[in-house]
Amino acid sequence: MTFGFASSAATSINNAANAASRLARMLEPAEWAAAGIPLLRNPREVVSGLHSRHRPTPTTAVVAVLDPEERLAASASFARRSAPADGWEFRNALLAHLRRVIPHDLRRRTPVRTAVLLYCREGDERWTEEDGAWMWGLRDACTLHGLRCGAYITLTRGGWQVLGEGRGGRQPNLLSSPGDLAEATGGAEPLELRTASGAPEALRRTAAR
Repeated sequence: MTFGFASSAATSINNAANAASRLARMLEPAEWAAAGIPLLRNPREVVSGLHSRHRPTPTTAVVAVLDPEERLAASASFARRSAPADGWEFRNALLAHLRRVIPHDLRRRTPVRTAVLLYCREGDERWTEEDGAWMWGLRDACTLHGLRCGAYITLTRGGWQVLGEGRGGRQPNLLSSPGDLAEATGGAEPLELRTASGAPEALRRTAAR
């Protein structure tokens, strides 16, 4: 009886500690807004371009790197694993895909390229703990790859929303068909897509130049 009780108590304490750790690895909207995240000049164009390139479905994350002129330098998409939202896990996934598609900028004194994250999910545009974990993960991954941390954007049935900025639109959304890539990029030549090694074609796509 004593061993059973002790084991149960230890499990409960361990679960509580894990939950507390996950909560520490997320950012509240106020923290995100105070972090000085650079504003996108044309968020609709960025969202439409990523939506056309990667055709995201629910639980798909699309991480993109923009050059100083806000042109797409590289991007990758992947499916979120079905596990509790944890900023540490999200950071590792984002960092792994960034390393596949673009060299780091750690030798620069000041980052010149910016990473943005588009996450496709169910629900409305309001902030969730899952969003907070993605924000924490994006910020940490950018630090470790020598990038500026850019916008975090959600794509839902109601449209897209740049969290922390109050900017958004109805198109594209979770249900809309991807638009023409040439139109989404303002007539620029589309980047050739390459599939990341070992990733499902429909869920993990990579674009780089």
